[in-house]
Amino acid sequence: MSARDLRFLILVEGQFGPLTSKTANSCIRYTPERVVGVVDSRRAGRTSQDVLGFGGEIPVVRSVDEGLKLGPTALLIGVAPQGGKLPDEWKAMIRTAIEHGLSVWSGLHTFIGADPELAALAARHGVSIHDLRRPPADLPVAMGRVRQVESTVVLTVGTDCNIGKMTSALQIRDGLRARGRAVRFAGTGQTGILIEGWGIAVDAVIADFIAGAAERLVLDAARGSDIVLVEGQGSVIHPGYSGVTLGLIHGSLPHAMVMCAQPSREHIGNNTWVKIPPLPALIHLHEALVRHLRPAPVIGVSLNTYDLSDRAARAAIARAHRATGLPVTDPVRYDPEPLVEAIDRFHRARRRRSRPVKAKKRALAR
Repeated sequence: MSARDLRFLILVEGQFGPLTSKTANSCIRYTPERVVGVVDSRRAGRTSQDVLGFGGEIPVVRSVDEGLKLGPTALLIGVAPQGGKLPDEWKAMIRTAIEHGLSVWSGLHTFIGADPELAALAARHGVSIHDLRRPPADLPVAMGRVRQVESTVVLTVGTDCNIGKMTSALQIRDGLRARGRAVRFAGTGQTGILIEGWGIAVDAVIADFIAGAAERLVLDAARGSDIVLVEGQGSVIHPGYSGVTLGLIHGSLPHAMVMCAQPSREHIGNNTWVKIPPLPALIHLHEALVRHLRPAPVIGVSLNTYDLSDRAARAAIARAHRATGLPVTDPVRYDPEPLVEAIDRFHRARRRRSRPVKAKKRALAR
């Protein structure tokens, strides 16, 4: 059964919030029709709207037992903590869900299906366990095959983790579809895979095959698509996750990039010793990293201004535009149109440039 057909009870015990429950939040934002409730005893009695500012009347309940009354068909682990380990105290709640016939969906690095007790319990009750981060077993080493793709490939990159790379791509996707573009979103993390229904979690792939995984994603997404939007991961200046970021850049070989940033964030996550450089410096760095494989300009900036007032958010957008000379918006809070137009314009220009080349190749083939 596809995730699109399920009714999720989301487990985020003690961690439901704007920055602490990324998987839950994205599922609620983009597929609220699949969510029946959220388990967090600390926030019980409230709604998703109360906690996140979106999600409407989706209730927050005290326990899995209470959530079962809402008629779920699956339990979703709604957090992706650093290291991706399953909190020990959650196992009892997962057991309860399985015993009541719920399948389990998880994006943790700790594969729930590899837990002997939970796997045996699931088999006994005839339910499935889906570990979204489990990579395919036959991934190749990247060979630059994306160069043969006619679709325009756009990668979201960022100043840090959890900055809005996936959300920006999804907002842009919807805007491009509204223009009639054939566009596909290539999920590279557990949440993007859950929302879109396919993808590869590149941070769970052996290092030599990260770029190969990205290459496969683009090749698959390009079939029948004008534009491929690749979900970015991490940051090239992150001391822990830069390897994943670079493999994704080199494997996806984007034609263009969108830089994602949070104006109020001054350093990398908990690494206060790593200051985030100004946007022009980061743009130059990203363009330099891919230039020798394929020139890929940054053509827009997506800001995450959720923690700023409207006035401060608009001022931050104006500053970023002045600093970079690029289209800038917060595509969730405001209209994503500046980024949608930048990508569509870039795509149209690429197609115009490619026509004479294609005509010449056809003539030579005769």
